[in-house]
Amino acid sequence: MDAQGALRAGAQAASDEAAAPVAAASAPVAPTVEDLIRQVHAYNPRTNADLIRRAWAFGEAMHEGQLRKSGEAYFTHPAAVARILAEQRMDDATIVTALLHDTVEDTKASRAQIEREFGPEIAELVEGVTNLTKMQIRSDETRQAENFRKLFMATSRDLRVVLVKLADRLHNMRTIRAMAPDKQAQKARETMDIYAPLAGRMGMQWMREELEDLAFRVLNPEARASVIRRFLTLQGEADHVIAKIVEDLRELMAREGIAAEVTGRAKKPYSIWRKLQTKDQAFSRLSDIYGFRVIVATAADCYRVLGAVHQRWRAVPGRFKDYISQPKSNGYRSIHTTVAGRDGKQVEIQIRTHEMHEVAEAGVAAHWSYRDGVRSENRFAVDPARWIAQMTERFEDGADHNDFLEAVKLEMYQDQVFCFTPKGHVIPLPKGATPIDFAYAIHTRIGHACVGAKVDGVRVPLYTRLRNGQMVEIITAEGQTPQASWVGIAVTGRAKSAIRRALREEDRERFIKLGAELARVAFENVGRKATDKALRTAARAMGFEAADDLLARLGSAEITARQVVRVLYPDLAQRPGEEVEEARAVVGLSPDQAYARAPCCQPVPGERIVGIAQRGQGVVVHAIDCPALARYEDQPDRWLDLHWQEGTHRPVNTVTLEMTISNGPGVLGRVCTLIGEQSANISDLSFVDRKPDYYRLLVDVDLRNAEHLHRVLTALEAESQVSSVARHRDPRRSEQSAAPRP
Repeated sequence: MDAQGALRAGAQAASDEAAAPVAAASAPVAPTVEDLIRQVHAYNPRTNADLIRRAWAFGEAMHEGQLRKSGEAYFTHPAAVARILAEQRMDDATIVTALLHDTVEDTKASRAQIEREFGPEIAELVEGVTNLTKMQIRSDETRQAENFRKLFMATSRDLRVVLVKLADRLHNMRTIRAMAPDKQAQKARETMDIYAPLAGRMGMQWMREELEDLAFRVLNPEARASVIRRFLTLQGEADHVIAKIVEDLRELMAREGIAAEVTGRAKKPYSIWRKLQTKDQAFSRLSDIYGFRVIVATAADCYRVLGAVHQRWRAVPGRFKDYISQPKSNGYRSIHTTVAGRDGKQVEIQIRTHEMHEVAEAGVAAHWSYRDGVRSENRFAVDPARWIAQMTERFEDGADHNDFLEAVKLEMYQDQVFCFTPKGHVIPLPKGATPIDFAYAIHTRIGHACVGAKVDGVRVPLYTRLRNGQMVEIITAEGQTPQASWVGIAVTGRAKSAIRRALREEDRERFIKLGAELARVAFENVGRKATDKALRTAARAMGFEAADDLLARLGSAEITARQVVRVLYPDLAQRPGEEVEEARAVVGLSPDQAYARAPCCQPVPGERIVGIAQRGQGVVVHAIDCPALARYEDQPDRWLDLHWQEGTHRPVNTVTLEMTISNGPGVLGRVCTLIGEQSANISDLSFVDRKPDYYRLLVDVDLRNAEHLHRVLTALEAESQVSSVARHRDPRRSEQSAAPRP
């Protein structure tokens, strides 16, 4: 099926997911064990067919009488998981584990029985999958963090356990429509937050994209349908552009005498949606919708292709990445470039060898891939043990589960940039990293002593975002200690954890005293006393070794007093529906300090913030990424580490949205209705530009928090008459015009 046909089918599915049950007479015949054996035999002629038959028979017998939510026999699920792994050319042990992965958890079978029947290797793999299944990763942050740590530590024994679990989740997401709506939402959120980025980090990009799109279908079906409809409209206008660009590339390769395989494909709806949310680009930019791939024989040919493409079409500045000379940690190698191709449209092209392509498709799983009955010898495949060690070594010493969760999520979600030390050593960092991250990546001691940085010989602020290939020199000084504002500037989990740990140790006594006072007031507000016994009990319930540890975290604003009260007296703590007082919306101010939101960045609850003290005029609160903060880089004494009060905020936080809408009857009214449907109020509206076919306007909307803002933006983005919508931030607005709230 071509891209247009696939997306047309997706649009139909998005508009009518609940298809009528198919009559039993017309149902397709379920695959058999012989079908699976033929699939494995195609890439591994030496497969142990008898082992697979015995595992199939054992699993089928153990699950006999069990049904899935859809009414199908339960064993259809393990069989489907095995076929998914066979598509990845996995070894016999992994295929058999897939067939048996639910037997210990859901049937009378035991680990000892599995070991007797199939050997210790398979028994250990099945037990590993069973333990991962028991973890039950949930949305609760503390439990999720703890389980995430266990998941990563479990993988250090055998990564195939995670490969089976990912295939298990993929099949469950493919068949999720049979589950209750609340269970669908829970599983989809887990998939989006945990399993999809994990698959991506392991290099299995195809699985990440499919998992994301299946979760997107559950979590935001209207947005997905909108993307598909808009794509089909563009596809009709572009007139089969994929085939034309593929033909252009093939003709170019033939003229250059390069033997190459050229393919093109449309990106998944969620991938397109994510780009629309994160990049200020029009939907019709082809580089965000289509991907083209050129696969050649050698690395030298890759660079020949790159030269030919850049000679034929104009390269787009800033859209070139060479992952051949600087591979990703999961072994991924490829050249990415974007050019202004046919009719001036921007086109993304990936160039790689066949070996590189195998790793790009299978990721870390390429280590187990088989070809012609033997394990593939792919020099680019990463040793799973080394990969896992890189992912876990920096987190083993940390005692804070939430630090670990934040760090691992950043590790999995972020792409990488590669910077150099003055001596030429390469330091890989997540995209968006700063000189502070660079310093801590070298050594914690260097990070603690950092007072400045030079990038390519030029002194830059510490919040500067680093780019590929830059040379970074860290300036240190004796006696320097980490600043509280660094937590918001740093990106890597390693840097954040080290900074927080240093701040806690340095200010521990002061924080304990402050935490004790905060606890006293919070307990008195509910008619209780913050006794030593009460604080020790709360500390144990929240995972701290001693009451002083809890008070130190409370004083450093890492937890709130209401959280402590809620642990002991859940019925007396603030109800979810109660609103945070506007005067107490920001935590970290002294009792006599007033505050105001900076009009240049308009921060809202839920976003990371920092305060700038205005002499005699209170404190102005900025978003941590506000460009206006640059002018205070040399005035650290004016910076305050702030955060928003936990709870429900009133819809009084005005945010300006910039929109481009069609100039048609009723369009503006529809936009206003959409905003109102999200329980948001329009406080002002002005037109920036009026054209015969469109209007550009600024709309001031009163919101509760960042989540409320996201809902409004999502609703507007999904409207077909809204061609673009984004948050409007004006650095020309002076914070001096902000009136601090008492």
